[in-house]
Amino acid sequence: MPRGDKSSYTDKQKRKAEHIEEGYEDRGVGHDEAQRRAWATVNKESGGGKKSGSGRGKKESHASSRKGGHIGGASQTHEQRSAAAKKGWDTRRKKSG
Repeated sequence: MPRGDKSSYTDKQKRKAEHIEEGYEDRGVGHDEAQRRAWATVNKESGGGKKSGSGRGKKESHASSRKGGHIGGASQTHEQRSAAAKKGWDTRRKKSG
């Protein structure tokens, strides 16, 4: 079987890769890169293409799907966080006096 052949993958895995790929493309990732990332995610979660034989299956880990979009980057800039802290300090000072 040549590299890149997807015949050993189940229909569900193919649909999943397609869905993940669309999500990446919606976020501006190029087609080839989105496809590469999608299949990497499917491989990580399900252990690659399904092989026949009793007892060869493994449970799927959905950790990477759950994690997607949550890693890296702060929601506020340093200045915004500092301004919020100062405002809170002023409010607490006024209410205590």
